[in-house]
Amino acid sequence: MKLHKSTYLILIALFLATSCGSSSKENDSVSETSEKVSVKKEPITLEEAEKDWKTNKGIGPVKNVELSAEINQEMAQKGKAIYEAKCTACHKAEKQFIGPAPKGILKRRTPEWIMNMILNPEGMVAEDPIAKQLLIKFNGSPMANQNLTEDEARKVLEYFRTLN
Repeated sequence: MKLHKSTYLILIALFLATSCGSSSKENDSVSETSEKVSVKKEPITLEEAEKDWKTNKGIGPVKNVELSAEINQEMAQKGKAIYEAKCTACHKAEKQFIGPAPKGILKRRTPEWIMNMILNPEGMVAEDPIAKQLLIKFNGSPMANQNLTEDEARKVLEYFRTLN
């Protein structure tokens, strides 16, 4: 009789453990489902991410850039020197290399986006949909942070204006 009682207690314990476990799993799946519904889906392609490029200023310190009608040649020359010293290991001015070519970039990106990509590549790849897709397009090769100042990035941007 003693054996029968312990067997009975074991069966009750197993039943309770099993019923609690399935209830927990059901709650987990409901929770997962509601999380999936509330999460915003990332763009699937670069083309989809680029749809709003004209209003995308990127993620970083630069909120507004005013470009004059004429290119500042002195600033552009300084920007070219910075670009050649810091960027040409991965970027070629007029053709795709490890990273994209800057030629014509102002026809595809806002000046703020360009400067924020130069100044904050880690933040851009983490949060900006275009930068995320470019990372995929360029085989997961992240842009190196060259630790440029805003003034240096602005000079590089002015150089990019000469490449259009």
